[in-house]
Amino acid sequence: MKKIGILLVAALLIVGVSISAQEKQKKAKKAQSAYNADDYKLFGDKFEMKNVLTEKQMLKKYKGLKKGDTLTVVFKSKINSVCKKKGCWMRLDLGGKEESFVRFQDYGFFVPLNADNSEAIVKGKAFVDVVSVEEQKHYAKDGGKSKEEIAKITKPEITYAFTATGVYLKK
Repeated sequence: MKKIGILLVAALLIVGVSISAQEKQKKAKKAQSAYNADDYKLFGDKFEMKNVLTEKQMLKKYKGLKKGDTLTVVFKSKINSVCKKKGCWMRLDLGGKEESFVRFQDYGFFVPLNADNSEAIVKGKAFVDVVSVEEQKHYAKDGGKSKEEIAKITKPEITYAFTATGVYLKK
């Protein structure tokens, strides 16, 4: 009789631990997808806002990349600037003076010209790129920089690049 009682208590403990572990997993999944798509406007392809990295986490990922490496990720950040001609690119804050230069897959979509300082969640491929002087001057002109600022661009720049397949902008 004692053996049955011990087995019953052991079985109840195992069931209790199992239920507790499942509840923790559910809470972790909920935290990973804490963004509601209704709070955002979609540009490009729809995607699930799961496993969203912060700008600091994204910067750490970029620092681990070499030229030629690519990484598919979803991350959230503030938009520092947007192309003022078409909305065909944007710069996302990575903390400090670091930024990610985001272009859109096959120029298949654009973001609003006034999206500066908005919150964005992007999905796509992150990589390290070298941008020529000519290309930097083109982007500076599109970004509304002055002729004096454009003239100061004299050497290629290593950038944290990103090709987005989809963008959610906070409404």
